[in-house]
Amino acid sequence: MGKFALLCRHNVFLFPCLVLVFGAFPRGRSGDAESLLALKASIDPSDMLQWGRGSDVCKWVGVKQCLNGRVMKLVVENFNLSGTLDGKSLNLLDQLRVLSFKENSLSGQIPELSGLKNLKSLFLSDNRFSGGIPTNLALLHRLKIIDISGNLISGQIPRSLVDLPRLYMLYLQDNQLIGDVPAFDQNSLKFFNVSNNALTGEIPNTSSLLKFNNSSFSANINLCGQQIQKPCNTSPSPSPSSPIAPTNTSKHHKRRKKLILIIVLSVGGFAVLCIVTVLLIFCLRKGSKETELRNKVVARGVEEAANSVNRDNNNNNNSKQGGLSWDQGGDGLGNLVFLGPGDQQMSYSLEDLLKASAETLGRGTMGSTYKAVMESGYIVTVKRLKESRYPRMEEFGRHIEIVGRLRHPNLVPLRAYFQAKEERLLVYDYFPNGSLFSLVHGSRGSAGSKPLHWTSCLKIAEDLATGLHYIHQNPGLTHGNLKSTNVLLGPDFESCLTDYGLTPFRNPESLEESSATSLFYRAPECRDLRRPTTQQADVYSYGVLLLELLTGKTPFQDLVQEYGSDIPRWVKSVRAETTDSGDEPVSSNEEKMNALLNIAVTCVSVTPESRPVMGELLRMIREVRTEAQVSSNSSDHSPGRWSDTVQSLPREGYVSI
Repeated sequence: MGKFALLCRHNVFLFPCLVLVFGAFPRGRSGDAESLLALKASIDPSDMLQWGRGSDVCKWVGVKQCLNGRVMKLVVENFNLSGTLDGKSLNLLDQLRVLSFKENSLSGQIPELSGLKNLKSLFLSDNRFSGGIPTNLALLHRLKIIDISGNLISGQIPRSLVDLPRLYMLYLQDNQLIGDVPAFDQNSLKFFNVSNNALTGEIPNTSSLLKFNNSSFSANINLCGQQIQKPCNTSPSPSPSSPIAPTNTSKHHKRRKKLILIIVLSVGGFAVLCIVTVLLIFCLRKGSKETELRNKVVARGVEEAANSVNRDNNNNNNSKQGGLSWDQGGDGLGNLVFLGPGDQQMSYSLEDLLKASAETLGRGTMGSTYKAVMESGYIVTVKRLKESRYPRMEEFGRHIEIVGRLRHPNLVPLRAYFQAKEERLLVYDYFPNGSLFSLVHGSRGSAGSKPLHWTSCLKIAEDLATGLHYIHQNPGLTHGNLKSTNVLLGPDFESCLTDYGLTPFRNPESLEESSATSLFYRAPECRDLRRPTTQQADVYSYGVLLLELLTGKTPFQDLVQEYGSDIPRWVKSVRAETTDSGDEPVSSNEEKMNALLNIAVTCVSVTPESRPVMGELLRMIREVRTEAQVSSNSSDHSPGRWSDTVQSLPREGYVSI
């Protein structure tokens, strides 16, 4: 040490000496590391996160992205965290772009986050947060996504959120919010949900809010407005504090009302007389003219007649029925074209459909879907396509003829179609047992959904692979929109694909964006809707659907980008955390579940050429299922497995995402 001190006395060696001296002491943690440890102390009493075990904060659990040693993306989901968020520590992480604590048990108020100036995405859903929404979120001008759904949040929606210039998604459903809906009018707003609160008043008719339908506002019984087809009572109610009007004023009002009534009755009587006269003239015309007039009258108010029967699309508690009617074009009534060899003998006609009562089942990117109940009691599903101009009528007819010839036990049969200049309808068999989405997530897609037993996963996987393989055997055909809401359950709860082969009917110039969930089912190369779908893209969607079955989680994020090579570890951790104690342990079936998991991972390869074809996938699924049945000496319908899963299912209802 004496020689070292002697060297340091000379200026020429001063800098190297300082380096050696400071290097001899252990390095302190980075500022973000200290902030994370302070945050952990408030939310992680069970040490689930195990932060601080390594010196590199960028390798800690949940830290998904760093820049120059600073944390940019913190995703800590489904770790059973409790306690309250330490706002002081959290605000020190000022380089955060993405912050997610969803699906934990955090409580208390959401802290002020004014220090997170770079934050773009905030996910705090499915916790136990209470109190109000922080008003200073509007100061985070880069904020695009806010998801605070599934909590105990009360108070009003801050009007300051209207000032967020880049707001893309706002999810506030399943809370205890009161007051009215602010007039959101950001052009960037694509996803919006305030359902299941206690909101009141009229929904503003801004251009942004008019894009959303009943599913975004449902279960707020005192809300009204155009979006939910519920007119508002505009008559002013008397103020409780107003003095009682004098008696002479009341008499004056009564005389005035009588005068108005006399005028109204006189005008009304004259109007009725005119109408009767006009009708009498029309009745004297030819019978064909009378029929044409009646058909045109029936055809008016397309959406009004169909949508009025379903005030609450999520609860399916419809007590009113409306007529299923549509624009039949300028040439009068068109033809209902039946497709399959025996479909011409179906016991209904276009007039039967016109008279049928209608119930809205769902709305999606391709159009709206209705349950049509005819006077005879016969029920069908009618899909009204959103884009009636694409492709041209001849091309539409040719393509539908091809799709309509497909008949398979794992496909929902397309029976007939109708087209006019401004209208295109598809008629399918009605499946009352609901969708695969309802089976996995419940009728409302609750956060408490659990992954299915692996035997159920295998059965569904084989059904879907069989149906897709059949479609792919027809050159040029794809499903194009595979997701759990487009899989219906048949009479024996077999999985049946619907909405297949419809992607050519999209508007090629449309800039409309799909919901986050629908987007992440799609292969990366097909997320631009202007690009044609491929069979390799169907394989990718199939892989995402398998991961949904294995985890019970809808893909609200790009699973490949989010977890990469860690997808198997993520799936196993989710299953381990959500499996009931009475279920068969995952470890005892490690080999079977791993086989299905490996198939899913192969399907979601980013490179299309690396994905297997559906025929090969079907062979692999059947091999795994055969081995599973032999080893367990049981069937898919054994107690505690498939049959128990479907017994609690609602027998009707679709869910549109």
